[in-house]
Amino acid sequence: MQRLRVTLTGAVQGVGFRPFVYRLATSLRLNGWVLNSTSGLTVEVEGEPAILDEFLGRLHREKPAPAVILTSESSLLAPAGFDHFEIRTSDETEEKTVAVLPDLATCGDCLRELLDPANRRFRYPFTNCTNCGPRYSIIRSLPYDRPNTTMAGFEMCAECRAEYENPANRRFHAQPNACPECGPRLRLLDAAGREVATGDDALRAAVAELARGAIVALKGVGGFQLLVDATVDDAVCRLRARKRREEKPFAVMVPALPEARQLCRLSAMEEQLLLAPEAPIVIAQRVAQTPSQIAPAVAPDNPALGLMLPYSPLHHLLMHEFARPVVATSGNLTDEPICTSTREALERL
Repeated sequence: MQRLRVTLTGAVQGVGFRPFVYRLATSLRLNGWVLNSTSGLTVEVEGEPAILDEFLGRLHREKPAPAVILTSESSLLAPAGFDHFEIRTSDETEEKTVAVLPDLATCGDCLRELLDPANRRFRYPFTNCTNCGPRYSIIRSLPYDRPNTTMAGFEMCAECRAEYENPANRRFHAQPNACPECGPRLRLLDAAGREVATGDDALRAAVAELARGAIVALKGVGGFQLLVDATVDDAVCRLRARKRREEKPFAVMVPALPEARQLCRLSAMEEQLLLAPEAPIVIAQRVAQTPSQIAPAVAPDNPALGLMLPYSPLHHLLMHEFARPVVATSGNLTDEPICTSTREALERL
């Protein structure tokens, strides 16, 4: 019997690495522990040399897709006599050097739950799991654990807690885990800060505002966005005037890939980028053969268009209801920082 100690640095937190290590170790019947630290991730497992070699090889080959390992140090130690495998409390004593991943677009599993009337997270705009959801935007300090995030004030209900503690569940140790019973809720405020609607009513009311040409400030992942109907030139011109953005093109969010294909000639790589977990804006050439559905003021005299797909559950719900392109731009005046708090948005937008 030997004890293998592995220390990883890089983007190894917020990607489901600890649950992955737990499942890998227990499947190989190895005892030990894994924990996050302020510099990365540390694992210790005990077993026969051949099994430890298999564990180390699979740790690198089968790691979670979003994870980026920059360094990996391993050493063999005398056995400590572990009798089970556990996820230990994070170590906050080291220098804070760990990389934190950006927020990840909604995964296919969460999207299916979001649109399934039989699921308890049906139309819940803050659905997430180990494979997707906010990361960087909710962190207050390292290591990446729920008490160190903006989710600290939301105590998980019994069902969410059971998911969080179940190694077989994809929400095992998902730090932002929440549901309609215990998580954040939607509110719609008017320009004076008065509450107009809550919950699903707030979403539908916001869609109605977009449909009548209004500008909607959406508090999303990473701060506020300004949304407006991308097919109505007058509404887009009003947004340009208020943002003080004269001609620079706006990016457009469309409900799904088929709508993106109607607007632009997309290569296989561009389609792959649109669907990537990073959810980038992809600049593509417009379709020239058919009349554009996009208002001229979106990207004046430009043969290209910046496209993006919904990347949060709230975006998916909003685009599902609205069913046509919207301008989705940063919630700020030109050259100013993006608004991140409701108070700031009410004052500056």
